[in-house]
Amino acid sequence: MEVNVYNIKGEDTGRKITLNESIFGIEPNDHAIYLDVKQFMASQRQGTHKSKERSELSGSTRKLKKQKGTGGARSGDINSPVFVGGARVFGPKPRDYFFKLNKKVKSLARKSALSYKAQGNAIVVVEDFSFETPKTKDFVALINNLKVSDKKLLFVLSEPNKNVYLSARNIERANVLTVAGLNTYNVLNAGALVLTESSLSAIDSILMKKEA
Repeated sequence: MEVNVYNIKGEDTGRKITLNESIFGIEPNDHAIYLDVKQFMASQRQGTHKSKERSELSGSTRKLKKQKGTGGARSGDINSPVFVGGARVFGPKPRDYFFKLNKKVKSLARKSALSYKAQGNAIVVVEDFSFETPKTKDFVALINNLKVSDKKLLFVLSEPNKNVYLSARNIERANVLTVAGLNTYNVLNAGALVLTESSLSAIDSILMKKEA
């Protein structure tokens, strides 16, 4: 699949670049995508939820009434879970929600997400660029020139660029990542994927290496 290469003014450079069919042209695997997104979302959870158990409450441990002869159910102290204000039975405890996912499954999920974007003509390739200083208006001009200002954007760079990142930071619907930080969730969550030429080469080297 060939796509046009644009400059930061939104002009067609007249050059075309071929997307790697092994990455952007595969049959997407929805289950691999599900697993990778599930792992990503699980890793975002803090897991700090906690409720107090019976032994952790500061109430009195005096027995409320005698064991027998009252005609009602026996009861212990005021911290019992059956009373209002008592402890919670089998309540949540701090835990880590991370689970292991094989590298080949993660790689397949990323390729599947990228293939979905390619099928939907949601990939824009732009020449490598940088800003002299961080300016939001320069980034706004860029997305207006590329005609993607009305979409949720994911800009993918081959390496960190502080000026580009800071310029996009105040744009609510724009996200800037490097190839190393590219993940299935962010790819699928974006309405348009803007790739620099060098980032395409980096994606090829990383994903094809993981497949080997």
